[in-house]
Amino acid sequence: MEVAKRVTYRHGDLHQALLDAGVQLAREGGPDAIVLREATRRAGVVPNAAYRHFADRRALLHAVCAASQSALAVAIEIELATLPSHIDPVATARARLRAVGTGYMRFAQTESGLFRTVFSVPDTTQNSVPAGVGAGGLTAFQLLATTLDGLVDAGILPVERRPSAEYLAWSAVHGLATLIIDGPLRSLDSAQTHAIGELLLDMVERGL
Repeated sequence: MEVAKRVTYRHGDLHQALLDAGVQLAREGGPDAIVLREATRRAGVVPNAAYRHFADRRALLHAVCAASQSALAVAIEIELATLPSHIDPVATARARLRAVGTGYMRFAQTESGLFRTVFSVPDTTQNSVPAGVGAGGLTAFQLLATTLDGLVDAGILPVERRPSAEYLAWSAVHGLATLIIDGPLRSLDSAQTHAIGELLLDMVERGL
């Protein structure tokens, strides 16, 4: 009988393989699906091999959480990259705010498992959990903040109303995203959710 060859890894490769497996588990079933033993099975190694890289399930969850945050930031960056470069500063600032919200909503609906994982670690905002960044080196929250700064620069958002505005905008968009993927709006079709999302983004801009 032929004995299956054990997969071997150079230094650092197993860490990435386990993380990739954890991300795939999150994509399939959200944070509750992230199980270290299953990650090792998918990576093709015995369970004990994982402990050199992740002390326990929580350590893997933290890493997958950061990776999910990075994926969210990249999704927003992709949306921003689609904007035309020839529009005037006021239109640009408004378009960027809408793109950030659209990217956030789109990620929530197309990558629901990763979206649920983004905020699955209670102390995500603390230094103990590294925040995932996009290709430009900013988190999704920082992308929102810089976009709001652009509204101030364009004269759309009064400077006295800028402090903490990102929390208000974020709460509104995140709330709708959650209602769509996990709440009573799950039965709506894509055209309906898109229309509601556009109305919400209009409301956010006017409210700011």
